Amino acid sequence: MRLRHIEVFHAIMLTGSVSAAARLLNVTQPAASRVLAHAELQLGFALFQRQRGRLVPTREAQILYPQVEQLFGQLDAVQRLAASLRESQREDELRILTVFALSLELLPRALGAFHAQYPQVRVSIDALHSPHIAAALVRQEADIGFVLTGAAHPALLPEHLADAAVLCVAPRGLLPAPVLQRGTVHLQELQGLALVQLAANDPVGTLVGHACRQADVQLQARYTVQTYHAALALAQHGQALALIDACTAASADRSRVDVLPLLPRIDVPVQALRPAQGPGSLLADAMARCMRQALAQALG
Repeated sequence: MRLRHIEVFHAIMLTGSVSAAARLLNVTQPAASRVLAHAELQLGFALFQRQRGRLVPTREAQILYPQVEQLFGQLDAVQRLAASLRESQREDELRILTVFALSLELLPRALGAFHAQYPQVRVSIDALHSPHIAAALVRQEADIGFVLTGAAHPALLPEHLADAAVLCVAPRGLLPAPVLQRGTVHLQELQGLALVQLAANDPVGTLVGHACRQADVQLQARYTVQTYHAALALAQHGQALALIDACTAASADRSRVDVLPLLPRIDVPVQALRPAQGPGSLLADAMARCMRQALAQALG
């Protein structure tokens, strides 16, 4: 099958008729019918049968269609990559990806400093989970990504920006007065208290789980969440305490929660990721510096 045959076949499968497929492809109905007939002639079997005025896919068409869908998905990926390569040549635009934990407090602070230096640069921002950020950077769909505990990837260049400690965020009145006066809380002191637990495959959740095993501590999870700000929100509504990174805790409402360093200390690395291939971006370099400064100010 030629690509034009596949386009018409795909359009008919999507729309259910030759006329609708022709409109989708912006061609005439006779032209679409000729392409379909030529495809069936080359294949040696029919792709559709007309039943009660409708086109019904044959068994052969139904077998072919999943592969055709996969092909169109790959074509879409090629188009996105071509668009990203075209955009990467612009010198007045910066494309940033970030994990949600850095999107509410740290990134806005860094962008303020960046905009002061480059007021004419347009910035696009997308908040994603770390694996999606890495995959998009490998496809060169962005200039820089900010992650927590980023995994090594041969196609990406990591840059360590800071270590954000895990903090205990507890509803007011939950922790005893001696703990609050001391200003730190030990993992052992959290046993028996309701906890908002991060998913086991989450980077911070993995670090906390490892620390609990090392200290032989079992925490009681009342909730399991996928995002750090969901954990913070539950703590601020008095539901349970949360163990979250200092970047997320920077946006905590201190009138509703107590925020204490956790012992033993658990560090969460904050990294900037950039594609290893292609020319370096001066704007991405500047953004990394601004994020490093914002982290230093916030984490103190």
